[in-house]
Amino acid sequence: MTESTRRGYSPDDERNFTGTGLMTLGRAAKDLCYLLGRGFPLKSASVFVGDHYLLSERQRVALSRVAAAESDIVEREKKRLQPEAVAGKEVNIDGFNAIITLEVALSGSPVLACLDGSYRDLAGLRGTYRLIGRTDEAIRLIIHKMQTLDAARAVFWLDAPVSNSGRLKTRIAELAEEAGLPVGIELAANVDAVLYGCSNVVSSDSVILDRCPSWLNLNGLLVPGMPGAWVVKTPLG
Repeated sequence: MTESTRRGYSPDDERNFTGTGLMTLGRAAKDLCYLLGRGFPLKSASVFVGDHYLLSERQRVALSRVAAAESDIVEREKKRLQPEAVAGKEVNIDGFNAIITLEVALSGSPVLACLDGSYRDLAGLRGTYRLIGRTDEAIRLIIHKMQTLDAARAVFWLDAPVSNSGRLKTRIAELAEEAGLPVGIELAANVDAVLYGCSNVVSSDSVILDRCPSWLNLNGLLVPGMPGAWVVKTPLG
């Protein structure tokens, strides 16, 4: 039985990501990008900027996910595939990363339109995961898009240490069989390390994007046109 919940939502989100809260986040993001572009490490620079603008904890998480150095944005863009490029090829999907972001978007919770073109959520995995009422819909969206793009096969990589990874694996297999999509579903101790060496990667994890040979911006194809999705676009003011 799946749990009914609004994935990735906090009661303070309206205050943090609309009106003056969003404008403040935009100014902070502009400053953080400046510092990152001059070699400052993300962790210390985001703390400095967050303190300066008196950001909430939720805004600080968003800040670190939205911003990037211009050089990193350029390099990620060079490796980003056009959708038609995966036709006839195997696609490697960062399973929890992709599914959770779509669950968040389907729940009407904030999804961040980041400066590198990716879409990231604020849910935070932290080693625990439960299937929710939106899980099947999220999986079906991925499967349908893989079929629309004529991918030869989709391999879902799931972090084995995360709770309920086995249940999610079973559900992906059931829905893929129902749709007729050839899939592989692999449990790995460290999915990030696996995907570093893979091409045609679906992920919004910045560390993976910086290391993998090529990536497909699946969230960018699915989230913006999704009915009811709350896309937070940070104005760099």
